[in-house]
Amino acid sequence: MLLFGGTFDPVHIGHLNMANQCLNHFNSEQLFFMPNRVPAHKQASNISNADKLAMLRLAIASEPRFKIDERELHREGPSYSLLSLQELREELDSAGSHQEPILFLMGLDSFNSFDSWYQWQQITSLCHLVVYQRPQERLDLSATLAQYLSQHQCQQGAALNNQRSGLVYFLPGPQLAVSSSEVRAKLQRQQPCEELLTPPVYQYIRDKRLYIG
Repeated sequence: MLLFGGTFDPVHIGHLNMANQCLNHFNSEQLFFMPNRVPAHKQASNISNADKLAMLRLAIASEPRFKIDERELHREGPSYSLLSLQELREELDSAGSHQEPILFLMGLDSFNSFDSWYQWQQITSLCHLVVYQRPQERLDLSATLAQYLSQHQCQQGAALNNQRSGLVYFLPGPQLAVSSSEVRAKLQRQQPCEELLTPPVYQYIRDKRLYIG
């Protein structure tokens, strides 16, 4: 099971590229986007959950392998990944998929601060981490996280199927210089950013006048 959590505020072509690269690399049938309601590590957005969800649906509409897991949008309080992964693990086990691993996709910037996440070591007991690394991006880890990585990194993606959690795999990907903060800044300044968004998402933002300061 491939899982990609994030604020997606807004969802942009960089997110979609990461998801596509992950799907194709692991030859998987589907990937679940899991949008946050109240991100634990970022400032809360002034964009409604309904708008973020609508944009995400528009962005993935042309790719049937992309799905959305809405659980964090309906949960009160901070969107801790641990809680969602615990629920997903229980659901897989209840369905008889005891050995099916959860592959949790994140960018290198998120992994660099992973040991600041809520009960991060429990997270690693529930899933594998797939860290998307672009050219020129470098590790910048605390001593604790560096030690963890030295003991749990695997070099072959196929190894993630041999156990159901606890490994870290780096997925190399092409450079695509785009971030949600950059998109928001361009929209606030009313600068062109069509190339950073899918056309349906860009039109939705324009129609609803989102992110305009």
